[in-house]
Amino acid sequence: MSFIHFVRANWLFLLAGFTLTLTSSYGQTFFISLFAGQIMADFGLSDGQWGGIYTLGTTASAITMVWAGTLVDRFRVRALGTLVLLALAAACLFMAAVPNAALLVLAIFFLRLFGQGMSSHLAVVAMARWFVASRGKALSIASMGFAVGQAVLPIIFVALLMTWDWRMLWVVAAGIVLLTVPLMTMLLRQERTPQSMAKDEQAAGMNGLHWTRGQVLRHPLFWLMVPALLGPPAWGTALFFQQVHLTEVKGWPLAGFVALFPLYTGVIIAATFGTGWGVDKIGTGRIVPFYMLPFAVGFALMAGADSLFAAGIALLVLGAGQGMQSTLPAAFWADFFGTRHIGSIKAAAAAIMVFGSAIGPGISGLLIDHGIEFPQQMWGYAVYFVFAAGAATIGVTTARKSLSAA
Repeated sequence: MSFIHFVRANWLFLLAGFTLTLTSSYGQTFFISLFAGQIMADFGLSDGQWGGIYTLGTTASAITMVWAGTLVDRFRVRALGTLVLLALAAACLFMAAVPNAALLVLAIFFLRLFGQGMSSHLAVVAMARWFVASRGKALSIASMGFAVGQAVLPIIFVALLMTWDWRMLWVVAAGIVLLTVPLMTMLLRQERTPQSMAKDEQAAGMNGLHWTRGQVLRHPLFWLMVPALLGPPAWGTALFFQQVHLTEVKGWPLAGFVALFPLYTGVIIAATFGTGWGVDKIGTGRIVPFYMLPFAVGFALMAGADSLFAAGIALLVLGAGQGMQSTLPAAFWADFFGTRHIGSIKAAAAAIMVFGSAIGPGISGLLIDHGIEFPQQMWGYAVYFVFAAGAATIGVTTARKSLSAA
């Protein structure tokens, strides 16, 4: 099936996935961190204290995701998606009205759980389950919501911050989220759930089995993949969370740094579709060993960047890694462990990724408070990604034998 024919035949479901990933932006670090300066000023917080609050709220959402993520195996995306979006809109309103730093932890918890957590989880699980032969294409298209959100929303909201109060902008975000609810209902009037949940439509994993979450957690492959699961959300989140600090240390205007995001997004889009093609053609196992390397190179380049031009080069390289990250993990779990229990399996993986996004801001903020500026930290993060690539390579190389046997 050609790409254009595939999109025409499945555009309702693909647009639903795109809408969920785009709407998840309001709970993503790149969006929340745009208001870091105003939040720290209003509540009298240091970088470390703000990072600690973010870590607490995000860690709580990661723990909750272990249970909440399994709901995708039990309920239709249409019904669960509506509830998630309504809850995300309420979380935006709560952020707009949060009165003190203590309740700021709760606001971060709700934004992260229903934004970064459940909205994106719903989208990628739906694509992985609804599509088998064209899983890579479906995940690539749905993941464009992440890229579009990261390219467009920072520019719009940074511009609005010059004249609007930050709290009012969260009210605007809530209104936008509410507008997506009727859209999702319309797109999924005839959801593919009956077909996708039928046992004979499920794709098996290694050894021809439909792995349960308990079995996955006892397999070495899962734990060898943990560093790769943790790294991009932890240190990638830290990069965008600390963008205000980074630009101050480097002497760059924040608006100039944010203006580079469309270039970054362009590479993400290209890498996302390239990875989707690779997933469908050669499989996830052959790609996994390489997808940490752009992060390692990108962080090293950003650490040494002395101009916005050099920062742009670093972001282009990081975009290649982020594009792979948008498509590869969801396809990986489906390929190696099957789709029958993909919601609960992906929930465990998502919890690790959300936890990563929790510790990144906390650790980086604590180090900043102790005099280690973020550019210095990035050298260590680059080394981490090299280690993660090695662990993933060992796991996948061994496990591919079982996949081939199936």
